[in-house]
Amino acid sequence: MAIEKGQEAPNFTLFDTEKNEVSLDSYKGKNVVLLFFPLAFTGTCTTELCTMRDELSVYADLNASIIGISVDSLFTLGKFKEENNLNFPLLSDFNKEISNLYGAQYEEFVFGMKGVAKRSAFVIDSEGIVQYAEILEDAPTEPNYEAIKETLNSLKGATVES
Repeated sequence: MAIEKGQEAPNFTLFDTEKNEVSLDSYKGKNVVLLFFPLAFTGTCTTELCTMRDELSVYADLNASIIGISVDSLFTLGKFKEENNLNFPLLSDFNKEISNLYGAQYEEFVFGMKGVAKRSAFVIDSEGIVQYAEILEDAPTEPNYEAIKETLNSLKGATVES
C-alpha cells in the first residue's frame, strides 16, 4: 500500500555511498524531500537528480534536505554520485524493502527486472508527517518539482506563523 499525504513516514535505515547508515529519524526537525528513482545512469534518473543538485540552495532555503534512494548497490550509487557531482545523500535499498514499504516499487520493470523503485517524491515535514506524495507509474516522467517546492513553501510559512 502506498504512503499518502497525512501519514507518518515510515522510518528506515539504509547505507549511503560512504558506507554510513542513514536513518530518516536523524532528519527530525528538518523537512525532507525523499526521492525514489529506478536506476542510476539512466536518462531520466540522471536528469532528475541533476535538477535537484542544481537547485539544492532553493531546497536549503526551504529548510529541506534531499535524499535519493534506489535499489542499486551503494557502490553503483557512489560512482553515479561522483560522476554527476551530486551533493546530497544517495541510499541503497538493495534489498528492496524501503521502496516496497513506501508503495514505490514496480512488480516488473523493463527487461524483466523485478522490484525496481518507482520514480516517486515525498515531502516529509519536520515532525515526520508526509505532506506530499507522488508515485509515478511512468518511469520517464519526472516529479512535479513546482508542487514539491510549493509544499515546502507552505511548511515554511506554517513554521514562521507558529
